Amino acid sequence: MSFLLILGLADFASAFTARSVDPMLNLLASDLGVSLQAAALLATAFTLPYALMQLVFGPIGDAFGRVRLIRITLACLTIGHLACAFAPNHPVLVAARVFAGGWAGGIIPVSFAIVGDRVAFEQRTVALGRLLLAVVLGQLGGAIISGTLATYFGWRTVFFAAAAVSAAATLCTILFLKELGARKPISVAATLEGYRTVFRNPVSIRHFAVSAVEGGIIFGVFPFVAPLMVEFHIGDAVEAGIAMGAFAIGGVLYSVVVQKLVDLLGLSGMAATGALIVGCCLIGIAFAPSLVFMMALFGVMGFGFYTIHNTLQIMSTELAPSARGSGVSLYATFFFAGQAFGAVVAGAVSHAVGSLPGMFVVAGLAMFALAWPASRLAPLAERVRREAEEAAARKVQSVEPV
Repeated sequence: MSFLLILGLADFASAFTARSVDPMLNLLASDLGVSLQAAALLATAFTLPYALMQLVFGPIGDAFGRVRLIRITLACLTIGHLACAFAPNHPVLVAARVFAGGWAGGIIPVSFAIVGDRVAFEQRTVALGRLLLAVVLGQLGGAIISGTLATYFGWRTVFFAAAAVSAAATLCTILFLKELGARKPISVAATLEGYRTVFRNPVSIRHFAVSAVEGGIIFGVFPFVAPLMVEFHIGDAVEAGIAMGAFAIGGVLYSVVVQKLVDLLGLSGMAATGALIVGCCLIGIAFAPSLVFMMALFGVMGFGFYTIHNTLQIMSTELAPSARGSGVSLYATFFFAGQAFGAVVAGAVSHAVGSLPGMFVVAGLAMFALAWPASRLAPLAERVRREAEEAAARKVQSVEPV
């Protein structure tokens, strides 16, 4: 699976920028002369086009070729980072983040679809776990490096660093990643048929709903970590980056034990366990007395998040095997749309309850409520698969000559 190394670098580049703004939110707001809520829109400006462009990139990848698509999207992402670095004001920075987020949408979900094409389902958990490690490391680097660079060298250096990483990934995909699929005609009819195929699976809508809520709850609160630390007098951008780095370290630990978790809990148990762990940590963060305690909670929360998240990722590759790109892209659309609106909803909840700690408590309770529907997805998918196989067998029997 040497191609996973190149896909991992591409995923690292995408993940690096996705979380890079969160730790330096206070610094951006101060330097650009905007409110904290306005600065938080930079997270939505990236994740919303990221989500919406999945509806375009999925069918394009199916027809044009997923490797070809990743090469183009990485190159355009590099351009977007440079536009962010040179943005003279907040509106231009928001526009540049929209551009970067849209092109970033054609990297991680497309790489997962490539794994679905090239790796058997029995080995897919390990393969996706390796890509997930690259994503986690990208988030770790984005969180820690961005907070430090922004504090000591200015926030523009963060985007220059992100541009360097995505440019390196672009070069590697051109030189070392081979396109195996032949080009096919791209048509609206084929695109719509691919989406119809996905939604014929009764699991799909429930899967997408759980994914959207998961993304909204967890990543909706991330832009408010630095303000919460300021309120608790335990840090600012650098410390927020360190805490989010601990979140990624929890994901690294998950990637090490993922196969044992699958054997022990199954996909259903992993989804429920992950949601409950995240819920407990979110409530704990609302009362964290120190930076060390905050880091520990984020580390455990990262482990819990990837336990439920990787489960949903694995299941998304099997929603529609004949239209895998469309299925994975729809999953990513809902997940990142949840992230995009999550920050807005989190801000509204914070205002409604009157405090940032209260908002984290509400988020934790919401994750508790998500555990049950998340746990029922895998059994439902297995039942649907069996019924489809039985129906196919009956159809074959009915046309066999007597």
